Amino acid sequence: MTHASADLFDHSRFLANTTQQPGIYQMFGGDGEILYVGKAKNLKARLASYFRKTGLTPKTQALVSRIARIEVTVTASETEALILEQNLIKSNRPPYNILLRDDKSYPYIFISSGEDYPRISFHRGAKKKRGDYFGPFPNVGAVKESLHFLQKTFRVRQCEDSVFKNRTRPCLQYQIKRCTAPCVEFISPADYKTDVYHTSLFLTGNADKLLGELADKMDVAAQQLAFEKAAAYRDQITALRTVQSQQVIEEGNGDIDVIAAEMRAAAICVHVLFIRQGRILGSRSFYPSATLAETPAEILAEFIPQFYLASSGREIPRELIVSNQLEESELLSAALQQSVGRQVLINHQVRSHRAQWLQMAATAAQQNLIAHINNKKNSLDRFIALQEALNLDETPQRLECFDISHSSGELTVASCVVFDTNGPLKSDYRRFNIDGITPGDDYAAMEQALTRRYTRLQNGEGKLPDILLIDGGKGQLGKAIEVLAELGVQGVQLIGVAKGTTRKAGFETLFDGETGAEIVLPGDSPALHLIQHIRDESHRFAITGHKQRRDKKRKTSTLEDVPGIGANRRRELLRHFGGLQEVQNASINDLARVNGISQRLAEEIYAFFHND
Repeated sequence: MTHASADLFDHSRFLANTTQQPGIYQMFGGDGEILYVGKAKNLKARLASYFRKTGLTPKTQALVSRIARIEVTVTASETEALILEQNLIKSNRPPYNILLRDDKSYPYIFISSGEDYPRISFHRGAKKKRGDYFGPFPNVGAVKESLHFLQKTFRVRQCEDSVFKNRTRPCLQYQIKRCTAPCVEFISPADYKTDVYHTSLFLTGNADKLLGELADKMDVAAQQLAFEKAAAYRDQITALRTVQSQQVIEEGNGDIDVIAAEMRAAAICVHVLFIRQGRILGSRSFYPSATLAETPAEILAEFIPQFYLASSGREIPRELIVSNQLEESELLSAALQQSVGRQVLINHQVRSHRAQWLQMAATAAQQNLIAHINNKKNSLDRFIALQEALNLDETPQRLECFDISHSSGELTVASCVVFDTNGPLKSDYRRFNIDGITPGDDYAAMEQALTRRYTRLQNGEGKLPDILLIDGGKGQLGKAIEVLAELGVQGVQLIGVAKGTTRKAGFETLFDGETGAEIVLPGDSPALHLIQHIRDESHRFAITGHKQRRDKKRKTSTLEDVPGIGANRRRELLRHFGGLQEVQNASINDLARVNGISQRLAEEIYAFFHND
């Protein structure tokens, strides 16, 4: 069905003849260009919603004002409509649909078979070779990182077959202990097969089984006085425990994509975390172009079908975990199932390690969107915007921001970061170890840091800022005003940055140190983006300093000092992790996996080494 009008689209006449069946609709402009493609369970009801008198968003109003004609195509079901919609979006790329620019096949790790000394390598494209494929990985960097780790840990060859077959002596990889030189038979096929088997166990997510086997081999080697071999197994255990501690592992063979969306004004970020065989392979952020979506849930509803259905060769996992509840999750699940030939679950409410994955994806989406916005805006432009927002006579040239970090009041560290019109000025960053105060007294910590910083500046050891930002509400700001007044510092404008009632980025409240007045900036303000950037940087710098101070202190601690840890438990801990440093670096969940270590004892061990 087609309706067109040279000057004005007659939507009443068009709707009177529109079917109520499911299908897709295409909206065209006056020059014949396609503006938008959509799908509907009831075409008449869906299209009528575009022409109601109230309730339309500005972006939808802009779309409707350009419509010259609409074409509809009836389908047998809403699922078929969704699939057809994605094919049309991919081929026509309408400006009002969400658009992705990522249509490449994803890379894999490949282990060959049918030979005495198989090769492990990078692979992209059709799976025609004989062997095992592990992935997909989100990008080439993730594959290279995994290959580098496996090369150091299990030393399976990665050289081309043409090179392997023509070697007469070991190459440099053997000399730097990245290969066992199977090319000149320095390792037997049986021992090499074991290394390949261990590599496969790691890539398929069977880390606990692998670590158990390596621990047994280490014990046997030690009993046989083969200390060099035992040390090699210990190093493998240590390397694997380090990787395991950096990831949240799901038992079994979980193939899951975790997807979170974040939006600010016209900017959008969708972050996808790729889980295969229960292990995080990596992640990727996408920044789709303009869309009619107004909420993260609507963004995901548009992103998911285009990401999986409109991209050729995209692997569809068995489950999707999304950051927002989707109204059409059953429809999306059915369309994905029809595409891949098996059930695909879409979940929003998750617990335990899955909740941790979802939080990781959500945090990445938020942080990457901020960075994306900051990168799009010239730093000087943001300083000019700040001048206008604060009604200053001149553009500020130098900003400083302070933050405080500690663990339950212990080992407090204050940070000072500096920005100029070119961005972060890291050579001028400073940290202050705070001592001699009541634990947890952030006001006293801020007072000490500001006093030390501005006493030096008053003595000529650096430049005074034009604006001093204090991360906190009126209380912290008041303390800063007192310190600067006592030191006689003049010409510095003080601004307090409070998180607001929702404590979400974009809803910060600013306080003018001179008047006490509140300053509220819109979420898409470049000035607010600049303040968020420097505030987040001061927070990061403070936390990093606190961790360094904490780590320095715990290096002098030993397992014998931990209450409740006797000889047997010390042995199990060292056997499990391979060394004291690895025990100190372990998370509570990692510690609780050790035989004889309860959840409560794991928490006590963690608290001992981390001063919590």
